[in-house]
Amino acid sequence: MTEPSIVGRGTGIGARLMEVYARFYAAYGPQHWWPGDGPFEVIAGAILTQSAAWTNVEMALANMRAAGCWSLEAVHQLPEPELSELVRSSGYFNAKARKLKAFAAHVEVNYQGDLGRFMAKPTAPLREELLSIHGIGEETADDIMVYAANKPSFVIDTYTRRIMDRMEMTPDAARPKYADYQAIFHENLPPETPLYNEFHALWDRHAKEACVKLTPRCEGCCLLDLCPTGQKLIAEG
Repeated sequence: MTEPSIVGRGTGIGARLMEVYARFYAAYGPQHWWPGDGPFEVIAGAILTQSAAWTNVEMALANMRAAGCWSLEAVHQLPEPELSELVRSSGYFNAKARKLKAFAAHVEVNYQGDLGRFMAKPTAPLREELLSIHGIGEETADDIMVYAANKPSFVIDTYTRRIMDRMEMTPDAARPKYADYQAIFHENLPPETPLYNEFHALWDRHAKEACVKLTPRCEGCCLLDLCPTGQKLIAEG
């Protein structure tokens, strides 16, 4: 994604989102996500990173690669206990082995092992089908949509919600759900996969660099003048 232009962005929520994007991009540059060398690694990583640090996922992926378990066909054929040992470093390894095998079995049974044919489905049906597979929740499905299938479906995670809440961009709902946060992006940004790819990565980068969980580092934050929470904390500090 090239560096965004602020000129001509208009007003409203879409304009505010693109202003946030422009500032993130200026502060951090392109993030080159997803960390993976093809659809299989992206899918395996998206499943293994559930409740896990990426460094631990990398160890699991390295074990899978070294063992020759580096395709959906190989995952499908490998006994579950052996796969569990390979992905042990990612935590909840028995459950994650079952999820990997469920995904592999779905592609094998329904698409004769042709992952490309599965990923080529239209956006809405593909997402619905992903969610029907054991162990694939909304965030994992959208990771696969954007980073493996190249489809525009914005990924919402803890980092995105944290920053949006602090900026008072929380959806207008009593108990906002994943879909409520996602709708803010889908309804106010063009459905462009490169934009969704880069923007999601930048939300995560900012949450790790500045908008951390307990005490955000508001001094010098690129969003400070847009963030009521940051302005309040600076004033109180």
